[in-house]
Amino acid sequence: MTRRWLSLAIILMASAAVPASAEVLNMSIALSGANEVPAVQTPGTGTAAIIYNTDSRELRWEVQVQGLSAPATAAHFHGPAAATENAPVVVPIAKAGDQSPFKGSATLTPEQAAVFMAGRWYVNVHTSTHPPGEIRGQVVKK
Repeated sequence: MTRRWLSLAIILMASAAVPASAEVLNMSIALSGANEVPAVQTPGTGTAAIIYNTDSRELRWEVQVQGLSAPATAAHFHGPAAATENAPVVVPIAKAGDQSPFKGSATLTPEQAAVFMAGRWYVNVHTSTHPPGEIRGQVVKK
């Protein structure tokens, strides 16, 4: 009987440590020139693997690119914007000289987290051939 109560107490304590609303989101975003605004003709493509913890607001990413017209000069999260809009940089992903895959993390402010969760951020990879961006993908929960 004692072991049973001890096990139940451990289970209850463990479940109380994680808020019921906490969620870890795993997203895979396709990056292409067609997603740029305006669209860009390029053989370049990429993927952004994104992990977001809604409780800690920690954002982690790994962005892989290939076939770009020139080396990446920068990569960023931009927002707030719909898929048909452009927006300023919110979080840097990579700088000139960085090699794919670009990996990193950031802790979002509550305001950034709200816009991110609303699907109003995008990943943009810039090159010298296409300074405003060569490939892009909207960050949305699927």
